[in-house]
Amino acid sequence: MRVAIFTDTFSPDINGVSITLSHFTNYLESQGIVYKVFAPDSRSGEYISEHIRRFKSFSLFLYPECRFAFPNVRSIKAELEAFAPDIIHIATPFNMGLCGLYLSKKLNIPAVGSYHTNFDHYLKFYNLSFLSSSLWKYMQWFHKPLRKLFVPSHETIRQLKRRGFRNTVLCPAGVDCTLYQPGYDQDSTRKKYGLSKRFTLSFVARLAPEKDLHTLMNIASSIPAELNEQIDWIIVGDGPMREELEEKAPSNMKFTGYRTGKDLAELYSISDVFVFPSPTETFGMVVLEALASGTAAVTANSGGVKNIIKSGKTGFTCEPGNVSAFTEAIVHLLKNDHLRKKFQAEARLYALEQSWEVIFEEMLWHYRDATVGNDISKFA
Repeated sequence: MRVAIFTDTFSPDINGVSITLSHFTNYLESQGIVYKVFAPDSRSGEYISEHIRRFKSFSLFLYPECRFAFPNVRSIKAELEAFAPDIIHIATPFNMGLCGLYLSKKLNIPAVGSYHTNFDHYLKFYNLSFLSSSLWKYMQWFHKPLRKLFVPSHETIRQLKRRGFRNTVLCPAGVDCTLYQPGYDQDSTRKKYGLSKRFTLSFVARLAPEKDLHTLMNIASSIPAELNEQIDWIIVGDGPMREELEEKAPSNMKFTGYRTGKDLAELYSISDVFVFPSPTETFGMVVLEALASGTAAVTANSGGVKNIIKSGKTGFTCEPGNVSAFTEAIVHLLKNDHLRKKFQAEARLYALEQSWEVIFEEMLWHYRDATVGNDISKFA
């Protein structure tokens, strides 16, 4: 079996798409499945592999973690013909995705895709809502030829079906519960980041308008003074709003920049509550990572996150942008140790059921199904 993947972001980029693809390609290798990734060049240049073909690129305005590449279609066509993939998986709808879509038609190779990002929801945070109609027309045109469209949450599938998408398949993200777990040395981690208060509240994401960071800052300033004195905030991530946020941040809020691997896992594990007001997520991978780390969550009741959080069991969901509701939920958890610990235990149990391996096994079944009418002998 041979798989070609076209994507506008890949490791070492830090975002849900690249993380998911890294897990997926690792899984393909473990199963002895041959693959080739066509992706933009990396800003860091750290990730080099014979399975990856890189192309010059620059960052996209709305989503810098995705990059606008300049693929050489003629050379890629020759590579694809030599590689002879059984299926093409298109992970993103930009230049690399367009290249994959064109070549799947040109070479008569079955194509499937993924829908990871609600770009339409991003527009209002950049005062570009007038582009919504054109964006949806493009998205419908782009995804219509795909035999399967993998979507990470029931809520996002419902949104797409209302827009006329008919080829959707549920394919949520998993989580590495060995990496993200509550058993790290909390004292050393707290010392490492200079945390001394009784409670730690955390947020992890790109620091950009679509994450509704103004609501996050308003939540931080709305917690009653006597409780606020007992709180340290940890803000993990980077992005265009970081400088503005640091200028306005209260004294008990620390910014760490991007963290990955064990460093990130340790920060989740010392958190009493994970606070996530973003209303634009198709899934919310950072929320699942927090749950795996045994951390209760207070999130926006929006997008894919509402399908992860069991409100009243692993955390609370709040109306997007409702500062009072977020604050009330956080205060309630911090003042009720028994309830918070119960939520933390339930969060870990839920995450343990979200296996990458099971998800990818099902994806391969859909690959096979997508090749009906083509020669599928290589899938045996």
